[in-house]
Amino acid sequence: MTLDGKIATKTGSSEISGPKDLLRVHKLRKGMDAIMVGINTVLADDPRLTVHKMSSKPDDNPIRVVVDSKARTPLNYRIINSEAPTIIAVSTEAPTGRIKSLESVENVEVVICGNERVDLEFLMEKLSEKGIKTLMLEGGSTLNYSMFEAGMVSEVKLCIAPMIAGGNQAKTLVDGDGVDYMKDAFRLKFKKSYTLGEDLIVEYDVLINESTIKE
Repeated sequence: MTLDGKIATKTGSSEISGPKDLLRVHKLRKGMDAIMVGINTVLADDPRLTVHKMSSKPDDNPIRVVVDSKARTPLNYRIINSEAPTIIAVSTEAPTGRIKSLESVENVEVVICGNERVDLEFLMEKLSEKGIKTLMLEGGSTLNYSMFEAGMVSEVKLCIAPMIAGGNQAKTLVDGDGVDYMKDAFRLKFKKSYTLGEDLIVEYDVLINESTIKE
């Protein structure tokens, strides 16, 4: 993210990380069972979510998980290419035709998790049943907040680039409803920091705050 906490400009431009940080991210991906993103990130970036920066072996790629309540994932996007399996979590609001279209793609599985929006706790249970024990959350900002709110984030690893984007409509690392009072903010415990080229990497553990987790 930028020094002022932006992960994209108001136009969606998100070219922030340097080449060394991209390699760091791909190494992190390789060590995970799965990577998860929200549908807005998919639509904005058309990501591959593979480890192609460091490996061409299909077995090195983690499972890709998309939180997509209404099954809007385009059939021609790279998130559902043949490079790795993809799980698309939808709600009961997803059109049946869209679900069937996605299920017709090789290596794609659709899981219905909740009404109107995806029930993240139920989704985590389903992923656990499939043997997924380590999950890397790569955004976007709305999903990031939802995961924090549900108490499902254990660790934060950030790259802070030496740039400031500004803009009250630019995407921040975490948005959503936010907390009303700073006493309810999600608390972190510093682990370590180091420089990577011109970027600063910081790592934190997330402290459990029961008052911010909704029933």
